[in-house]
Amino acid sequence: MAILSKIRQRSFFLIVIIALALFSFVLADVIKSGSFGSSSKYAGTVNGENIMGQEFQRKVGQAEQQGMSNVQASNGVWDQEVKRIILAEQFEELGLRVGPDQLINVMKENPNFASNPQFQNEAGKFDVAKFKEYVSTNFLKQGPEQKAQWEAFEADVERMYTEQMYYTLVKSGLQTTQAEGQALYEEENDKADFDFVTLGYSTVNDDEAKVSDDEIMAYIKSHPKKFKSDKMADLELVFIENKPSKADEDQMKNSIQGLLNGKVEYNKETNSNDTLPSFKNATNVAEYVNKNSDIKFDSTYVAKKDLPLEYQEQLFNLPEGEVFGPYTDNGYQKLSRKIGSKSGASAKASHILIAYEGAERADPTIKRTKEEAQAKANELAAQAKANPAGFAALATANTDDPGSKQTGGEYDNIAPGQMVKPFNDFVFDSPIGSIGVVETDFGFHVIKVTDKYNSVLLATVAQKIEPSETTSDQNYTKASKFEADANSKDFAQVAKDMGLEVTQAPNIKTSDENIPVVGPQRGIVLWAFGKDTEIGDVKRFDVPTGFVVARLKSINDTGLTNVENARIQVEPILKNEKKAVILRKKMTGKTLEEVSKATNASVISATGVVFKTALVPNIGPEPKVVGKVFAQKAGTTSGLIDGTYGVYMVKTKAITKANAIPNYTSYVNQAKSQAQGAASNKVIEALKAKSDIEDLRVQ
Repeated sequence: MAILSKIRQRSFFLIVIIALALFSFVLADVIKSGSFGSSSKYAGTVNGENIMGQEFQRKVGQAEQQGMSNVQASNGVWDQEVKRIILAEQFEELGLRVGPDQLINVMKENPNFASNPQFQNEAGKFDVAKFKEYVSTNFLKQGPEQKAQWEAFEADVERMYTEQMYYTLVKSGLQTTQAEGQALYEEENDKADFDFVTLGYSTVNDDEAKVSDDEIMAYIKSHPKKFKSDKMADLELVFIENKPSKADEDQMKNSIQGLLNGKVEYNKETNSNDTLPSFKNATNVAEYVNKNSDIKFDSTYVAKKDLPLEYQEQLFNLPEGEVFGPYTDNGYQKLSRKIGSKSGASAKASHILIAYEGAERADPTIKRTKEEAQAKANELAAQAKANPAGFAALATANTDDPGSKQTGGEYDNIAPGQMVKPFNDFVFDSPIGSIGVVETDFGFHVIKVTDKYNSVLLATVAQKIEPSETTSDQNYTKASKFEADANSKDFAQVAKDMGLEVTQAPNIKTSDENIPVVGPQRGIVLWAFGKDTEIGDVKRFDVPTGFVVARLKSINDTGLTNVENARIQVEPILKNEKKAVILRKKMTGKTLEEVSKATNASVISATGVVFKTALVPNIGPEPKVVGKVFAQKAGTTSGLIDGTYGVYMVKTKAITKANAIPNYTSYVNQAKSQAQGAASNKVIEALKAKSDIEDLRVQ
């Protein structure tokens, strides 16, 4: 805590630490129940190295303090710990180190250090001696706790810099040759002309190519890398929402009716009865609302379109001082009293901003002068006046305001004073339909006033409709009965008999938090993967909005996707393979004409097909087919090819090579940039794939 106090006294230092995301924070509270690894000695192991549970929990606690949920924090820290361990092994193997001098260089290159006068010499340059003296005086000599914290900070900086060096080495090893650049150019620009005959898979009925679960599983097992899977659970659940009954709503109406008419209520403090005036007769309306409403008084004027749709007319046209209600809106019983109204309280307008070089917040790419911007704005205003209905299209094509470009320049519900003064004055001083040009610090605006809204001020007493104790008890009893019956009978049948709906919750991972229908329910996930939970077990969970009864249907811990999850991807592949066998028997012949005659399918010509996109006209991407076209000589006819959409025979007519260009540097750079951009993530995934990682957070 002492070092945190010192850092707070030195704001620049705090900024640096936050910017680097490296500071070792103070110990956090032990993670609450229902979190990851709360009782485990280890959170997991990576290549034999243990991730200590207590230290893991501390870091999760720190992340939670930054606004993350427990699951988000745990998953984020887990990923960081796995990455830290597998990279540390690489650093050791490569001998990557950061020496004291390099560490100082890293510090002084950070602008938050380098630009601080406290660490500068008379020439305004970073002074290493001053920096070291500062660290020594304020941290190293303050005691063992402060010293340990500073050393931890240095270790984090060192780890970050070493990681950067490692990624730089990886990226440096990714070279793209001129030949690769030329190949990319040719893939994008060489073109092929060819003829083909095809029979589509869609011409074969699905009943002729049925796929069994065993065949899907065999395919999964033959492609294990493609169908790797985390440990998963399939659940089914019933949600009994604890919502107010009709009787509860009627009771709330009676309660709020007392505010409509006035009532006498007992005052515990004075041990006497007080007369509560009606809402209509209340003299201090704001105080009355705040005392009797679950939603505090709001003095905002509201346009008619923003009132509850069902009651817009009644509320907007309510005479001043009168009360409307009670009415039900968004789970509340409400009474509304009209306080006042305003004409033109808000507006809708569209604009086209024409910025110029040097204007406030102008995009650096804008090079037009102020005079050029004004001339363009005047020109667009003339076009808008000639065709007001085309204003949105003009705005989308010309505006320099990114905030309204996609909405045709439109801003709705503009309040007085919301926009800069010249803009504001034009909108509120001009009649609807006006179009004109105004100048602000941002440039020149072509403005069209679209609408103006009259608004009302309503004071509303809103009382949330809550389930009564009787209703809650009934829902609890219902959930408990369902749990008991479902433990000894068929889950779905019991639900049907009780008029309840069963929701499927498949593919729940150990790291998941959300459950369908009920949202974040970490406790259900922990139960599903608990040591004592068996397939078929049923359990009731009390959640903030009601009761959930869950049943564990299955656990998949094979490391491979199950049949149901893979079906949508694998079944079409296997069906097409079977359909291809059927189609091949029909496509007899060695030439396009022979196959065409045998199948009654036309010979189709394709021109200008590019290798990279591999698009066959009117069909779609067919990489195998187009690859074969480019691979064989002109005049050559292929055998039958099982493509993406059908079976083909192709005859290459001509390959038109793109004209050579002086150099292929831009294509080399393009390929290199793509490879290097993906390098960091790919190397981490590759290292993870070859590592022995055991996640023990849910045990």
